[in-house]
Amino acid sequence: MKTVVTIFSVLVFTVISAVNGCPPSDRSALLAFKAALREPYLGIFNSWTGTDCCHNWYGVSCDPQSHRVADINLRGESEDPIFERAHRTGFMTGFISPEICKLTRLSSLTIADWKGITGEIPKCITSLPFLRILDLIGNKLSGEIPADIGRLKRLTVFNVADNQLSGRIPSSFTSLSNLMHLDLRNNKISGPIPSKAGDLSMLSRALLSGNMISGPIPVSMCRIYRLADLDLSMNKISGVIPPCLGKMAVLATLNLDCNMLMGTIPTTLLTSAIGNLNLSRNALEGNIPDVFGLTSYFTVIDLSHNKLRGPIPRSLSAASYIGHLDLSYNHLCGRIPAGAPFDHLEASSFMYNDCLCGKPLRAC
Repeated sequence: MKTVVTIFSVLVFTVISAVNGCPPSDRSALLAFKAALREPYLGIFNSWTGTDCCHNWYGVSCDPQSHRVADINLRGESEDPIFERAHRTGFMTGFISPEICKLTRLSSLTIADWKGITGEIPKCITSLPFLRILDLIGNKLSGEIPADIGRLKRLTVFNVADNQLSGRIPSSFTSLSNLMHLDLRNNKISGPIPSKAGDLSMLSRALLSGNMISGPIPVSMCRIYRLADLDLSMNKISGVIPPCLGKMAVLATLNLDCNMLMGTIPTTLLTSAIGNLNLSRNALEGNIPDVFGLTSYFTVIDLSHNKLRGPIPRSLSAASYIGHLDLSYNHLCGRIPAGAPFDHLEASSFMYNDCLCGKPLRAC
């Protein structure tokens, strides 16, 4: 009788495990994904054993109701004990297997900061209807962003910074109506910013620096009401700076340095809510607008390495705060105003202009 009870208990446990564990198809997809990667130092895949991939598989989480794999979170830089014990960050080689696309309930995919993962972003990734987060920062991925990326209607985070991606930003990108965080920094992406970028109505951060993006800044971007951080630095962007950027409600950081922008500095940028403004290393010309006042609060204004002329605006002395100001390498002329913020700035802020004088430079 005792033997019968034991056998019955084992059968019940097996049935419960089968019901509560992940489906064999999900487990098979994960093992195929693992087979395409090699992680020699930390042993993060050592826990990927047994039939239930929802239980104690490192970096894998499942939906509590359906028991389908919902999240994969594998970061090569982490405070997890497995990294602390090894006294090192992660390093992984191989590629992201298209088998990952068989996890059809996947909501979040993070394979970040492994430094050695190569290959392309699987094109089938755009067939995952529930995907909200795609974070592949810090690898060696190449190829292009999938052309039909716009199919991921639920996507809120797209981070592929610090890879070797090339090609253009797909026009379908502007269909990502729920996208909040876009990070394409430090790749080899070329071509223009899509003209309908303003359709990304939920976007709060757009980080595109360190690429080969060309063409003008689309005026439509001014419609992105929630945009707080726009970084287009270190590209080949040309044309004029749209004045409407200075009318955006919550834009606080605007980095346009190291491009080929021309024309004058829009007055709106200096009377806006922008507190971190970097327009250096372009071909901007004309006078610096004399429009500062009590509401002017800048942690950074960098206008260096341009073709600006005329005097330093006297109204800068009326600003409530200016932390860092750099006007070097222009064609400015005249006396440097006295008082704040000029009394705490170094000579390097004013060097290499045509004829500036006064403290901290030579006397007039």
